Amino acid sequence: MNRALLQRQFLTERTPLGVPEVVEHLVGLQAQASNPPYVGLWTRMARFQLEDLTRLYTSRRVVRATLMRGTQHLVTARDFRGLRPMLQPVMDRAFNQSPYARALSGLELAEVVAEGRRLLEVEPLSNVELGRRLQARWPERAARALCFAVRNAESLVTVPPFGTWGVGGEVEFARAETWLGGQMGPAFSEDEVVLRYLRAFGPASVKDVQTWSGLRGVAEVVARLGTRLRTFRDESGVELFDVPDAPRPDGDSPVPVRFLPEFDNVLLAYADRARIISEEHRRRVFTINGIVRATVLVDGFVRGMWRVEREKTRATLCIEPFASISRADREALTDEALRLLACVASAFPTHDVRFARVS
Repeated sequence: MNRALLQRQFLTERTPLGVPEVVEHLVGLQAQASNPPYVGLWTRMARFQLEDLTRLYTSRRVVRATLMRGTQHLVTARDFRGLRPMLQPVMDRAFNQSPYARALSGLELAEVVAEGRRLLEVEPLSNVELGRRLQARWPERAARALCFAVRNAESLVTVPPFGTWGVGGEVEFARAETWLGGQMGPAFSEDEVVLRYLRAFGPASVKDVQTWSGLRGVAEVVARLGTRLRTFRDESGVELFDVPDAPRPDGDSPVPVRFLPEFDNVLLAYADRARIISEEHRRRVFTINGIVRATVLVDGFVRGMWRVEREKTRATLCIEPFASISRADREALTDEALRLLACVASAFPTHDVRFARVS
């Protein structure tokens, strides 16, 4: 399963495909922060420069929006039109179970959504500004709750420059119909999305698909797909499903070292993450405040974490291994780290790589 995942994620050999094709194959990139999608593409693509993604984002060919699991993803505009309406039940369930829904109890939410739509048709707005303007009409209600009622019901996208390399600050949102032009939809079928997930992440269990997507009723989808899927059992006897023609390489196949960004989907797309990271290491990578740290793959598994430190004229990629690493793997990591720095820290004339002591 490890080697199958790596090959389907373009982590055994970098792909010559372009950014839109890679993003669609992966069914989006986790985008909780601005920079991780850039690194995620660099580590998977044979030719990638930061401006390649920025250009597509600012030209509206890719968008950043709330999608799978109710989290931020970077997807192509074409995929967004079909994914977002298909995932509306996920959004509704999360909102209805949130404190925001309780704070708006008794209010006609359709009126709130209509007012939010009217405001966003005029100009993009931040969470704070949208909430402030909605509260002007419903002063007895919490601004944040009003804002999230609109964000749940409407298909909104993040407006650049937020989301481009190195740009943080306050996020502004626009209605997708305004930003992209035209109507949303048609919604993708759940069958289609499950098949796409398996092509990029399989073999996988029903719980894995549910964890990645937030959808319910995945068992019924899998049953409906029937003979279009192959079935397997993992070492614990859990039933796994896969598309018939997907690669399933030998488990002993050699694989290169790789650097994964924060929040990479290979760590988030499963209920059982043992195919890529041990539980001991997961507790170090996944923080209590919801951060998923950038990681190092050695022999296909998470063996450490990494970060870039920048000071004056020097950028240093710091690797924190979880256990001793062989000389050959240290050399491979050093070479890969220098290539990564050439992309993400090109403004710094000096590049270094530093290994921390095993803790």
